[in-house]
Amino acid sequence: MSEVGDQSRLALTAHPLQRVGAYALAHLGKSPSPESLLPEAFGPAVEKVTRDAVRAALVRDTKSDEGFWLKASMSFFPNSKMNHHSNAKRDDDTIRDAVRAWRRMPDAALWPPVACVLCGRQAVGCFGKVDVPLAESDLYRNNTPRGHSGMALCWPCLCSFYALPYGCRLTGGPSIALHSWDERFMARTLSRRVERNQQLIALGRPDQKGVGANEALALHALRLHEDRLTAGVDLLVFSNNNRGQTLEVQSLEQPLAEWLRRSSRPPRSRGFAALVRAHATADKAGIVGLARNAFRAPERIVGACSRYMTAYIDQGVIRADTSELAELCLSFVSEVTRMNQNEIDEIKTAGAQVAAWLKAENSAGQLRAFNATLKDQPRMRHWLMRRNIDALLGTANGIDGPLISESQFRLLFDPEVEQAWFHRQLLVVTVVQRLHELGFAPADRAEVAAAIADEENEHPEDLDYLKGEES
Repeated sequence: MSEVGDQSRLALTAHPLQRVGAYALAHLGKSPSPESLLPEAFGPAVEKVTRDAVRAALVRDTKSDEGFWLKASMSFFPNSKMNHHSNAKRDDDTIRDAVRAWRRMPDAALWPPVACVLCGRQAVGCFGKVDVPLAESDLYRNNTPRGHSGMALCWPCLCSFYALPYGCRLTGGPSIALHSWDERFMARTLSRRVERNQQLIALGRPDQKGVGANEALALHALRLHEDRLTAGVDLLVFSNNNRGQTLEVQSLEQPLAEWLRRSSRPPRSRGFAALVRAHATADKAGIVGLARNAFRAPERIVGACSRYMTAYIDQGVIRADTSELAELCLSFVSEVTRMNQNEIDEIKTAGAQVAAWLKAENSAGQLRAFNATLKDQPRMRHWLMRRNIDALLGTANGIDGPLISESQFRLLFDPEVEQAWFHRQLLVVTVVQRLHELGFAPADRAEVAAAIADEENEHPEDLDYLKGEES
């Protein structure tokens, strides 16, 4: 194929933002993927991007009712012909010609004798901050070194960056993009984003629904994806503006991303609703807390479940959604942390024995005594050892054999077991789950179930996210 012919075919590269833009451009060209976008559709897609840029530039004022697309452009193409401060004094034809000249492929006679740094094809020029979000460091991110013309790019790769805003969640400040090496996820997620942004471009206004938390956007996208994820998901929050240049990248590994996708959809969705409630606080929606834990500290997810399930244990009350949440928690341990199944079974067996003893005692006071050991490892160890002796002497009600075996004890308390603290959290989950299954309702429990329901008014953002989940 000729070098000129190569300039009308998209290619996916290793640059995440180029990939986001390439998928956006492909959708504008009504193609399912960048590499299947035909040359005859490439030109109209690029023209669509250019036409929208001209329309935004003619608004001139970012504060006008139709100025949002123009405002957003400053975080992608600062000091460009699209948003240059001198546009306020120029007539429409001058602005239109300037923007089109900026977005026109350079004449072949001016192409540099170098290859595109992203795909290896013939470059059509070298480009800097006006056209491309550059590197990460504030020290060199938004400028090119003296004597250096910029980043050598072919026309399709450059146009991918021009289409990048269509594939991002636009805020007027830093923009948010989702990236994955799973091509089906990229195609479907970007198609939805492009459709929404085209609506906003037509209106010239921002999305009326707030972003909430950046991380929560990824959870929404995962929930909508129907196929198994084959790769992780990256969240990129960036700005190419002259002031406050930023680039933050957070990642979900594939096992966690797939677990979140599956958990937010039937048949696990009832447990997921409880998982969201487990992460809610007085001033923060549960979906926000879950999303942030998923990206920043996944190990805290089990801890949040444990705290939620034991919150009213002192009153002898076990929540109605305990069983579904516990099952989801156990699936997290198996599918995400990849904990050995034999170890999971050992802890579940120990939890069942403890629950059987508590059920036989039928006392909220005994449950409170167990609950008091949860944050005190030596106290829990002493509590289990004491009941274990009672069981061996035949004075413990409701259980056959030892309360806890040697291998189970080692999993929970051996200093050489790195995840012993995690195993203790899991023990609590299994105990409460089993008590719920056994219908534990001691006669001396406090009458607090109704009060719990009154206390837990769910955050509007959670209600919106979970709409229809528990039906």
